[in-house]
Amino acid sequence: MTGQTKGQHSMTQGRIGLPLLTFTIPLVLGNLFQLAYNAADSVIVGKLVGESALAAVGTSTPIMNMAILLISGMCMGASILMSSYYGAGDYDTLSGQISTTLLAGCIFSVTFSLVMLILAEPVLRLIQVPGEVVPEAAAYLRVIFLGLVFTFLYNFLANTLRALGDSRTPLYFLVASSLLNVGLDLVMVAGLGLGVLGSGVATVLSQALCCLLCGIYIRFRVPLLCLGRRWLVFDRKLLGKTLSYGSTSALQQVCLQLGKVIIQSVVNTQGVSVIAAFAAVNRVDDFAYTPQQNIGHAMTTFIAQNKGAGEQERIKRGFFWGMCIEVAYSLFLLVFIFLGAPRIMELFAEGEKARVIELGTAYLRLIAFLYLLPGFTNGIQGFFRGIGDLKVTLYSTFMNMLGRVAAVVLMIRVFHMGFSSLAWANMAGWILMLLFEVPLFVKCVKSDFALQGFSFSRMR
Repeated sequence: MTGQTKGQHSMTQGRIGLPLLTFTIPLVLGNLFQLAYNAADSVIVGKLVGESALAAVGTSTPIMNMAILLISGMCMGASILMSSYYGAGDYDTLSGQISTTLLAGCIFSVTFSLVMLILAEPVLRLIQVPGEVVPEAAAYLRVIFLGLVFTFLYNFLANTLRALGDSRTPLYFLVASSLLNVGLDLVMVAGLGLGVLGSGVATVLSQALCCLLCGIYIRFRVPLLCLGRRWLVFDRKLLGKTLSYGSTSALQQVCLQLGKVIIQSVVNTQGVSVIAAFAAVNRVDDFAYTPQQNIGHAMTTFIAQNKGAGEQERIKRGFFWGMCIEVAYSLFLLVFIFLGAPRIMELFAEGEKARVIELGTAYLRLIAFLYLLPGFTNGIQGFFRGIGDLKVTLYSTFMNMLGRVAAVVLMIRVFHMGFSSLAWANMAGWILMLLFEVPLFVKCVKSDFALQGFSFSRMR
């Protein structure tokens, strides 16, 4: 493996603010299109099949997301190592890192799929999904898990390209895949009448296409990733490092999703209308949070590359520009969500389902004022991931979920507060997270974080 090829660029030289923004935008658009998979499922199923079907997709989503986020967390952890090796110009180790991640990830995703095919219904009953919703939800989950290997392959290929500084190429393929997903959803749900099952099939086929296109592009346009026989290299030492980084990142993602599953189990006791409203606002929250997370991920790649190159001053400046982007986006989000809440909810439910629209609108108009908090937390997490201190991001995420779950149980189960209290619970989690992160961040910066106490040589 030698040199820099098409689509790649080093972030260790030149301007910072505009390049960081241009790297972030494809990340944001790509993840928004990925969210469009599930949003299309919810909108089409909710409108064309009914409230019960929307509830089935909604109750399945936390379980599905737990597996997806576990995979993406492992890929994200591996990509931090890839970015550092790339920034340092260590292409031989980069090659072994890539092949080892691919082989380990394929084995894991296939094994996890087989387990969930068997346990789909027991898991749904464990989180107190209403009996009338379980059959449809289980069918949807089984189809999604049959295609889990495609989810891993796309996340692996996309994270590898991003680690090398190319955030645009994964976006192009994801756009094509998302458009296909919407088309197949309409054909299978509206045309063939397959309901929730058809929606799941559409999602899996779309993900498979995305993987195929990305693999073909790499084969012909990215010589750096054409490993040949080296795709079969499995390095146990590199696997250990990958697991150290990836497991921490994956545990963070799973911790986040586990909290959502617990909260979903509380919501599931409140009736089908509340479940449907919660499914809808969760989709909106996902779309709102994703750009904030992607700005943090862009900061991670920038900081990791500069960490490998030993460019400490660029790390500080990159963090500053990243936080400016986070704040600007959060303020835009406040205006857009607050003013558009009723129209947004009408996407998920017809006018006669006034209860669902009313609940969702009240929640969104409250949460719009709180979105600045996760903007700060995602920026700080991007910094810690970039310098290689993933334990801080794991512990802070745990604090977030602990605060949020405790607040939900108290507000819903103990004090019997309304649906909008779920937004206040989010705020409680974010504040607890910041109280944990900010002192550590200040201490880290004062102690010359980048070059003291943590060196790239320790990763090799």
